[in-house]
Amino acid sequence: MYSFVLTNSIKKETRHLAVICQSLAAQIKDPLLQLWLCHYSILFLTNTCRYLVERRWYEQWKEYVVTGDQNSSSFPGQIDNTELFEELDSYHLKERLVENEDFVLIPAEAWRNLLAWYGMVDDQPALERKVVDLPSTVKVEVYPVEIFLCLHSNMENVVTAQFSHTIQKVMMKQFEVVEGAETRLWMKSSDTCCERLRNVHVNVLDSCLISGMTVIMEMRNADGTWPSSRPQIMNSVEEQESYRGQPGVCGLTNLGNTCFMNSALQCLSNTPPLTEYFLRSAYLEELNFTNPLGMKGEIAEAYADVTKQMWSERHYSVVPRLFKTKVGHFASQFLGYQQHDSQELLSFLLDGLHEDLNRVKNKEYIELRDADGRPDQEVAEEAWHNHRRRNNSVIVDTFHGLFKSTLVCPECRKVSVTFDPFCYLSVPLPFSKDRVMEVFFVSLDPVAKPVQMVVADVFNHRFYKIYHADESLSCILDRDDIFVYELSSRSVEEEGDEVVLALYLRERSQYRDSGSGSSSCGTSLFGHPLLMAVPRVQCSRNALYHLFLQRLDSASASCSAEASAGVPTNSQQGAGLQQQQPCETEVEEEKGECLPQTNERKGYQARCRKLLFSIQAVNSNGTTERGMGEDGSAFSFSSQPYVAIDWDPDMKKKCYNENEAEKYVKHQSMEVPHQQTTVQLQECIELFTTVEILEEENPWYCPICKKHQLATKKLDLWSLPEVLIIHLKRFSYTKYSREKLDIIVDFPLRLVISCLRYDLIAVSNHYGGLRDGHYTSYARNKDNGQWYYFDDNKVTYAREEQIVTNAAYLLFYHRQDKIRQPTLLPPSDSSSSPAQPYARQTTYSKIMDINMILVTPLLL
Repeated sequence: MYSFVLTNSIKKETRHLAVICQSLAAQIKDPLLQLWLCHYSILFLTNTCRYLVERRWYEQWKEYVVTGDQNSSSFPGQIDNTELFEELDSYHLKERLVENEDFVLIPAEAWRNLLAWYGMVDDQPALERKVVDLPSTVKVEVYPVEIFLCLHSNMENVVTAQFSHTIQKVMMKQFEVVEGAETRLWMKSSDTCCERLRNVHVNVLDSCLISGMTVIMEMRNADGTWPSSRPQIMNSVEEQESYRGQPGVCGLTNLGNTCFMNSALQCLSNTPPLTEYFLRSAYLEELNFTNPLGMKGEIAEAYADVTKQMWSERHYSVVPRLFKTKVGHFASQFLGYQQHDSQELLSFLLDGLHEDLNRVKNKEYIELRDADGRPDQEVAEEAWHNHRRRNNSVIVDTFHGLFKSTLVCPECRKVSVTFDPFCYLSVPLPFSKDRVMEVFFVSLDPVAKPVQMVVADVFNHRFYKIYHADESLSCILDRDDIFVYELSSRSVEEEGDEVVLALYLRERSQYRDSGSGSSSCGTSLFGHPLLMAVPRVQCSRNALYHLFLQRLDSASASCSAEASAGVPTNSQQGAGLQQQQPCETEVEEEKGECLPQTNERKGYQARCRKLLFSIQAVNSNGTTERGMGEDGSAFSFSSQPYVAIDWDPDMKKKCYNENEAEKYVKHQSMEVPHQQTTVQLQECIELFTTVEILEEENPWYCPICKKHQLATKKLDLWSLPEVLIIHLKRFSYTKYSREKLDIIVDFPLRLVISCLRYDLIAVSNHYGGLRDGHYTSYARNKDNGQWYYFDDNKVTYAREEQIVTNAAYLLFYHRQDKIRQPTLLPPSDSSSSPAQPYARQTTYSKIMDINMILVTPLLL
């Protein structure tokens, strides 16, 4: 099997691979592989569009092309992107889908072939997306930006457009503006602010336009004047310049899923030593334009601009558009309007500011010395001195400290001590090894205690994976539909030799072969599959028919339940029931003449009866085993098999109730609320400094043993910075799962660590899950000592008792001996918003970023 997974971000430097792909395609005889190699080369030769395909359908298709058997259960059927849509009425794409986890991207030519071969489910629209050529990369615009266009002279004629090209050219063509006319563009956001788009040649991504915004074009008058100095349809940012509020108490406009950036900026803005450095313009003397690791001073200047606006006392809210553009320019992962991690943005920003402001213009090479038994104090001072010889900036002055790292070889007991700089502490959160999962339990007898069970992942009417008993739960994703099947109410020893059959339900159908034009018979899966333990001696076709009929009948008599239970990490358990509702009655094909009760009549009735379904045995690779058991002899299974029950469409319609088959009953465990866990911040720090064994992917080279070893490693905090940032590692990413830990970390407002006293000054919060979360922040104003809550452009007063929540993600602590006492008295009335005029102007509250995008068109 050969497959190529196309990436969302395509580097221009790899386009020479197209030549390799074309060369391979010319030498390989396999037509399917030839097709995909040619399509893969198209990826590098053209940048037009890509199509989204639901990942599991794509994986099923890859499995199917191994055999190409039309009757195989791995036959993917029609292209089905149902899982990608928020709702099937409007076919709106779900927010924050992840490439290669939720969908794959394929070239246009490959899509056209797949569509011709398999068709599309329920007239679903094709998910075509444009490829955008950016300065340093090529990206597929999975979520197109939808904006409104109009002329200043005719504001009522509003045109909706989705595009990624140069804005001015599109507007001039749309409104038939004569070539050579002098124009200028204004961007109007949902909060009625208007900004001049000075570079009219940029595309949508570079201009930071988001869905729901309006772009207004005006043309210069014949007398050389403009129709208006600024369109008189909104309140401009400059019109708020008379506002004199508390410095630093200023919101940040959400540009579209940029709450992660706003939260990090508010925390840094309320870090006194860094803010005062920029407010007094000390950075101007230290901009490093020649550092190859820096951004030519552009990140530092953009950050300085945002900071000065926020502390100017003139704005209720600042639009950080230029800063967002600069960040996306130098870090392509932040391009566009996907949600990101505030800690990742903070890490990039601190590193970028450091390199832009590094006082060391020429970094010298420094050969590191081993400790060789020297005192820790001597080795630590040497390490810090060497670090400062290459890294000397306000970021190092404020945020950098030293770890002591101790490695011990498990074989020769060699001890290696090094001292390494850090910018923040990423501490793990203690959590229980028990995991709460929701499963469907399919029982044989709802009353009896289960004896033998098997766990399976069911997708698209088939078994995506059948798990072995010794597999870990970590390989199961939270979104997977997990079924637990009871195989037998008795032990295997009591029943004798058994075989576990995977039972699929299929419906026969006819289709027209696109190549020959002839009609052929095919099958399509439906309903939920079953697992059954069958005595090997009963594997004849007739015996299996009656066993399956009995199993479907018993399933129809049972109820179903979805269970939620605490499950140990290394086992699979659950509780509940699953229902199927077939018709178990055999149907007479035609009524005959009444005959006496004789053996002759019984034989006549047997011949006249029509079976509900037929049985096809299929081996482990999905190929139908034609002829097996045709004569009534036993099936022969060499590996994990499945058996397909093929229904005639009329018989299925008459005897199988799909609505009833989907019903289930919730087990009582589903109603048990999950208890909130609370841990102390000190526990997280102690866990961070616990001795651990290096992973196999990251061994240490022992100079004594002359080989790589899985040494023990221990980190200790040697010296701490003026401002200590603690990152609570709430997000867990593995090969199989992505989850967030919502436990409460009880962190103190006054922290004592390594004999140093710190005061909490800011907190970055994350609410919600991995894909639909929202970032806010708490921060203490350096001038008046008052706590504020920053939610994008909305700012409210906060109290100390509100700050500790299960949403806390980044903690900022300032050393007490470095804190300058507030110069202003705290506000006398902290029960209302500190910016009342703006609070009245913004009438809606936002819980998730997407809400702002949905509300925007209503305010235009």
